[in-house]
Amino acid sequence: MKPVILSAALTGALADRRQCPAIPYTAQEIAAEARRSLEAGASIVHVHARQEDGKPAFDVASYARIDEQLKQNCPQAIINYSTGAINVDRETRIGHIRALRPAMAALNMGSMNYAIFSSKQRRFVHDHVFSNPFGDIQFYLEAMNEAGTLPEMECFDSGHIHNVDPLREMGLLGTPLLYSLVMGVLGGIPATVRDLLHLVQSLPAEALWQCIGIGMVQWQLLPTAVTLGGNVRVGLEDNFYVSEGKMATSNGDLVAKAVRMIEDVGGRVATPAEARQMLGMAPLATA
Repeated sequence: MKPVILSAALTGALADRRQCPAIPYTAQEIAAEARRSLEAGASIVHVHARQEDGKPAFDVASYARIDEQLKQNCPQAIINYSTGAINVDRETRIGHIRALRPAMAALNMGSMNYAIFSSKQRRFVHDHVFSNPFGDIQFYLEAMNEAGTLPEMECFDSGHIHNVDPLREMGLLGTPLLYSLVMGVLGGIPATVRDLLHLVQSLPAEALWQCIGIGMVQWQLLPTAVTLGGNVRVGLEDNFYVSEGKMATSNGDLVAKAVRMIEDVGGRVATPAEARQMLGMAPLATA
């Protein structure tokens, strides 16, 4: 079994400390969470910028502060910045990628209804249209190519996988092809083992992929994803709980559990250096 690349999604954009006190807001807090995650076994840190009060931030300056702190506190981390946003113009969504040239960036591969429904309150807590038309996807991808940034293609449903095909025909995507299978968002594909198997069977043979389960169901999907040869993302963006009723005190708690589960099914977690090699990235320069 090849090593499993483990990603930690540190912040997200929607949840706040009223829901989970461990969610980091400031650049220093995000870097501290990144360090905890790497020490626990992650190689990639996926980041949405936040304002001081926790609201989403999309400006280059906010990302630059985070970038500086990440490189100071955990220089071995593979940095992956979000480009996802709702009602934000596309130049703003890609500006920090142009300016900071991270190793990776999320590239959302299709439009969808994106909602969170509270069964307890019997109402939609969030209800958005997440708009990603092909023209915008191409715009972001061209900017990533110019920056030397590897696109992490986030697919929230099976049709999003096939949205990659015309971009390959246009010569905008080379190798490796990195797919993220995001499962469990209301409006996207459900987070079931059956649906994971369908998504994996829809991928090109040469693809690298990771499973992103939203909520506690990620712990049910993880062993299947590893057994099928995939990689895994955990973190407070996706799920707050280590186990039923036990909330994580940091992203490191979730990464540590993922490492244990990967090892329990006979796998091992890739080191940051191994992850860079698997992703076709140059090794870090040594002093």
